[in-house]
Amino acid sequence: MRRFLKWFLIVIVLVVCLIYGYGYYRSFRTPGSSYSGQLDPLDNFQSRVRDHLKEHVTTLAGQIGERNVPHYDKLEAAASYIRNYLQQNDYQVKEDDYSVNGKTCRNLYVELAGSDRSRGVLVVGAHYDSVHGAPGADDNGSGVAAVLELARIMKNDAPTQSILFAFFPNEEPPYSNTDDMGSLQFARGLKRDYMQITGMISIETIGYYSDQPGSQHYPSHVASFYPNTGNFIGFVSDLHSRALMHRAIAAFRSSTHFPSEGAALPSSTRGISWSDHWSFWQIGVPAIMVTDTAPFRNPYYHTVNDTAEKLDYDRMARVVVGLKHVVEDLTQ
Repeated sequence: MRRFLKWFLIVIVLVVCLIYGYGYYRSFRTPGSSYSGQLDPLDNFQSRVRDHLKEHVTTLAGQIGERNVPHYDKLEAAASYIRNYLQQNDYQVKEDDYSVNGKTCRNLYVELAGSDRSRGVLVVGAHYDSVHGAPGADDNGSGVAAVLELARIMKNDAPTQSILFAFFPNEEPPYSNTDDMGSLQFARGLKRDYMQITGMISIETIGYYSDQPGSQHYPSHVASFYPNTGNFIGFVSDLHSRALMHRAIAAFRSSTHFPSEGAALPSSTRGISWSDHWSFWQIGVPAIMVTDTAPFRNPYYHTVNDTAEKLDYDRMARVVVGLKHVVEDLTQ
């Protein structure tokens, strides 16, 4: 009997290990493979995207600078810049406003209408505020620039499913993960107004890259699964959004010669929920973050030195054009 119990316990332990091991395998396994090798020269289309990206980040982080509720005039200046650029590209800009500390905070968005409205919407968004004390070039001028350019270069596309390009305030502390977070207000409003939100892509800090070994860091329990050089773009989700992340990174890898890594991890993992995709998880919508991994790579993250000249606009342009293919795949 004692021997039977011993072997029974061993079998139980092995089964548990296999289950957890398979779970970890599924978390880190992604479709396709990351691109390696020399990057292709930018073509004319990519070069124009690069120039626009640089102009957006230079305006947001340089001319406007720190932008948040305590620096409300700068937050409003950023909103005006976004609104004007979208209008110049023939979009009708809508606002979803709410109040924080007596100040009007503005979620801005435009719709690229799909041919089949019954299929709901895909949201592609970025936050336009910056943290206290930082001009916010990478965080998140780079994300705002990317969404602005995606809206521009996709203006004449004909997706089957509608796309909302959205811009949120108050992602940064002390508003993150609270009712004052712009994307949470927006997500709740969308849930009321639309019959279906099929997914959300949060574009968060996509401008900083390094080819130096040891330049990339991770939460300790995932470090052994990924490269230690910070030259890739990351696709990140919680476990419930794994299917969306897999489809997105597969579309990116099939269309784009640029290194990419992906992970679907528990939402409690450090860094996994640090952006506006978190807000859509709260309403039950699958959502992913596309990121250069921010503090796990960029030494200027959340500092006064997060300035426009630190970013790599050639690589940003490659990523943004790759994301155009991702959004097209998800909405066809």
